[in-house]
Amino acid sequence: MSEVATTSLGDRVAFDRRGAFGHGGPYSDAAHAAGAYDRGAAPAVVFVAGAGPWREIDRETTSTAELLQARGVASIVYDRLGRGESPAEGPITLDREVAALAALVESAGGDAVLCGHSSGCSIALYAATHGVPVAGFALWEAPLAPPDSGAREWAAEIGRLLDHGALDGALAAYMKDMPPEILEAVRSIPAMVTQAGSLRPDAESLAWAESAPLADLCAGIRVPVLAMVGEETYEIMDSAAELIAAAIPGAERKRLPGAQHGWKPEPMAAELAAFVSRIRH
Repeated sequence: MSEVATTSLGDRVAFDRRGAFGHGGPYSDAAHAAGAYDRGAAPAVVFVAGAGPWREIDRETTSTAELLQARGVASIVYDRLGRGESPAEGPITLDREVAALAALVESAGGDAVLCGHSSGCSIALYAATHGVPVAGFALWEAPLAPPDSGAREWAAEIGRLLDHGALDGALAAYMKDMPPEILEAVRSIPAMVTQAGSLRPDAESLAWAESAPLADLCAGIRVPVLAMVGEETYEIMDSAAELIAAAIPGAERKRLPGAQHGWKPEPMAAELAAFVSRIRH
């Protein structure tokens, strides 16, 4: 059954919790209040979805979380603001999205490994550089580009369309570089259009990631970072993984089974479990 976290800005975020959370105690608010933490436990994983998905349709992430639980790793999978069971009124800004992520990290015990998917990677990096405590990053196919590659103008156009209520237009603008048949397939899912307001933080975070050299933006990050791509991927994903590895000291780059921008749950769970096991509170 879904749990709900309330953010510092008053938004309510629905999430699934799996496994025992060592730093915050196994599900117990009383244990948390009493300070009954397992300080030697590995951190939980919080999955940060990219543009579009929510729990109901994202079986890939849910399966990975279930496999992690079987390996003894706790996790949180949530509906981003404006999607699924996390409705949100008004413009969904990047700051609101970060506040949601901060509330979930607190629910996970106070810090966590953020597993970003696509633009969820840039949201995760932005959150860490704006005060959210993070134990590590596992980043899957982050679509990052060098400074001034066009994301600022693209994000501004998406924001303008959303401000005028043009949800379908904003969705089309977001997917402007995708094949037309993929856009039509996405448009055929009504919720993808009605929830298009949730794309603003994705666009804003990608614009931030191009606002300066990534090494400068992430200068304060000193936790383990794993940049992953699938065996079948797009050139921009390979380039972005190289960019991350070069920009963040100690960052690793790895190729795993996966295609069409997605991962395979079994090898992904194994990789995440191994990554998390190397991190201790």
